[in-house]
Amino acid sequence: MTATSEPLVQVQDLVKHFPITQGIVFQRQIGAVKAVDGVTFDVMRGETLGIVGETGCGKSTTARLLVRLLDPTSGHILFEGQDVGAHQKGDLKALHREAQMVFQDPYSSLNPRKTVGSIISEPFAIHGLLKGSGERRKRVQELMDRVGLNPEHYNRYPHEFSGGQRQRIGVARAIALEPKLLVADEPVSALDVSIQAQVLNLLRGLQREMGLTLVFIAHDLSVVRHMCDRVAVMYLGKIVEIADSDVLYSFPRHPYTGALLSAVPVPSPTGERRRQRELLTGDVPSPANPPKACRFHTRCPKAQSICSEEEPLLELKGTRTEAACHFPLTESEVKLRLPAALAANASNNDRHPDGVLDQSSSSSSPSST
Repeated sequence: MTATSEPLVQVQDLVKHFPITQGIVFQRQIGAVKAVDGVTFDVMRGETLGIVGETGCGKSTTARLLVRLLDPTSGHILFEGQDVGAHQKGDLKALHREAQMVFQDPYSSLNPRKTVGSIISEPFAIHGLLKGSGERRKRVQELMDRVGLNPEHYNRYPHEFSGGQRQRIGVARAIALEPKLLVADEPVSALDVSIQAQVLNLLRGLQREMGLTLVFIAHDLSVVRHMCDRVAVMYLGKIVEIADSDVLYSFPRHPYTGALLSAVPVPSPTGERRRQRELLTGDVPSPANPPKACRFHTRCPKAQSICSEEEPLLELKGTRTEAACHFPLTESEVKLRLPAALAANASNNDRHPDGVLDQSSSSSSPSST
């Protein structure tokens, strides 16, 4: 699916703080976990936007806010120009026909007491569609076949399926109402590598067939590289860099992005020996008490005094990349951290001409500690 220049979703200064309370009977708020703190981005119609970052950076919270499973503390979420962030819960049914989510754990997201047929048909029951039982059963079996499940397994329970099959059930439920936006929150992180490729190819195929817009969240940088048109990098509740996938993987500008990419192993012994790994020191600060100004300055190898005094804005850095950094990476620094093999293969490694992921490709973790 080719992305257009028209945004389907516009997120403006999105904030989600979870209160920290003290007391049992009389509770009072003594602080807040700043899970998402002033995030702004657009999702273009038909594109795949990837969101990456370390655990606890706010990726999953952002995903849940997009489909209004969580209520934002402040900010705006515009879906086709309408501010769904301000909708009351009773007004969200229309949004959930257009925006659906695939969850990380394929087992806990399914009701173990319901059959697969009942789980997939639940969206029709909620929205009052296909009221005839025979008509609804036929549609559910078509969906099962579409995601690669045997329609004869209509009356089986989730525990009778493998992890990959359970995730396919989740995908079938998510596409039942033919939504425009599909948010996939680490949909393959709990699956084996070979099964990951099958599920990723399924999502790509559905995107082409249905014209879906995807927001894809993952830890695995190689998976994000293959799946996404653009990539946003989050750190402690903020987006620190956003760029086209090819540009970000070949020339990252934010030091945090450079550190993540330098941790990715590549099958090039010569390149591995030449490159300089950027090992981040220290632990990730608490989102309840994030550092002032630039939140990365406590771990950044390029930090200077201004980094702890003035918060950098997310702005263009001259390479079609928006980065929030006072001292972005230079070309020479990128060459030290990223071998030529990684930059050269950023857009086509292990990908077939039609954009399908090779099931033999390996995965890699963005852990940089």
